[in-house]
Amino acid sequence: MTVGDQPPAEDDRAAPRPRRRALIVALVAAMLAAGGLVVALRIAPADQRVSPAAATDLPPQAATTTPPPSSEAGTAPAAPRKTAVPEESGPRFEAWVDEVAGWLDIPRRAMHGYAAATVQLAEERPGCHLSWVTVAGVGKTATDHGRTGGGKVTGDGTVSAPIGTVELRDFAGDVISVPGAAGPMQLSPAVWQRWRASAPDGEPNVQDIDDAALAAGRALCADGRDLADGDDWLAGVSALHEAPLFLHRVLATANVYGTVGQSEEPPNKAALTAVAFAIDKIGLPYVWGGNGLEKGDVGFDCSGLTTAAYAHAGIELLRTAHWQYGSVPLVPAGAEPKLGDLIFYGDPATKIHHVGIYVGNQQMVDAPTFGQAVQVHNYRSPGDDYAGAGRPAS
Repeated sequence: MTVGDQPPAEDDRAAPRPRRRALIVALVAAMLAAGGLVVALRIAPADQRVSPAAATDLPPQAATTTPPPSSEAGTAPAAPRKTAVPEESGPRFEAWVDEVAGWLDIPRRAMHGYAAATVQLAEERPGCHLSWVTVAGVGKTATDHGRTGGGKVTGDGTVSAPIGTVELRDFAGDVISVPGAAGPMQLSPAVWQRWRASAPDGEPNVQDIDDAALAAGRALCADGRDLADGDDWLAGVSALHEAPLFLHRVLATANVYGTVGQSEEPPNKAALTAVAFAIDKIGLPYVWGGNGLEKGDVGFDCSGLTTAAYAHAGIELLRTAHWQYGSVPLVPAGAEPKLGDLIFYGDPATKIHHVGIYVGNQQMVDAPTFGQAVQVHNYRSPGDDYAGAGRPAS
């Protein structure tokens, strides 16, 4: 459920093989990736459908519940209003690719692999509308772009040491890794067997970022999927890994990448650091007064997450949503939030009861309420009590 569907709970106490043309087409295509994509997701313990708590400053045992009027929705990367991608080939474009990769801490060789896979899928299946931000979101979530365990993607596209199955656990401690998954994209044996490919030629190698990204792209686009459609996007990413934790992290990461990639200016480093922290905490449960594992708790409440995220970026916030609203620079009314902005709900004159952190493309990451985990979803919905945004990293 989106924050605006009902008043969420808040705490009361003090997360070198691509062609030049391929890169041009891929990155421009990414900037034109379809907008309006809606993905319905929820993270709850044991995948339960949990009714959210009503707005409260009371501890959990005193909270009441109300039935959700609609399901959560998330929006995948939308089309930009304009593209900042140079249209011509040559050094200027290549410098742009390297620059954006640097802004996002994506190894340049991995970025080239994602772009090359995107352009090949644009040629093979133009109706799929695959964007590099989705492929890169998978790569980041799966192995931190091949850097898991201290490794890296080398100049020829292979990883410095073979990557086996990377253990991924949900907030309950259950292992949700795909058995036998391997390589920088963590492709399952079934996915690799069906879609393995070599880009551009040679023997397919799951440990090669070009081959793995292309195989992942083909799996995403399989069965006639159009990734501009929310259900198809969800089905495509689920074909790689169906765990809600994985889906939420890919969606949030893709939104960040799309937002930064559309900009002509580098992102605010503190804001990007805070957002990355929040995405990493997706899947931890809502805990009233929780400050996260770092302070001995098993999860977060809403302002606990934003406080910890900005503390990780070197910015101190006051502990509750209401205090944060009154202490950070506010975004002018009617202005669009920027990456890393705090998103507030409630009545500033009486009580701000909820806060999340904006990750771009109308999305935020937050700890919604009792019975749900940190997740990503739309920051606005009809009838919500959105109070505005604040910018700690101004």
